[in-house]
Amino acid sequence: MQIRFHGRDYDATMTFENEIKLRDALLECKILPSTVVVSFNEQILPLTTIIKNDIQLLVTTVSSGG
Repeated sequence: MQIRFHGRDYDATMTFENEIKLRDALLECKILPSTVVVSFNEQILPLTTIIKNDIQLLVTTVSSGG
């Protein structure tokens, strides 16, 4: 299954063999979960969401280095 994370600061696509927790998929794409909000169809997803199918997710940065 393919997961694409896209947004102003991100554009990453990864392929996974099995279902995966959103938090783990972000980490695999080198995106720190504590710095972003992930949404699908304008609905924010909890980091515990299990992804089982191909999907494109919007990633919005909510914090940055200072």
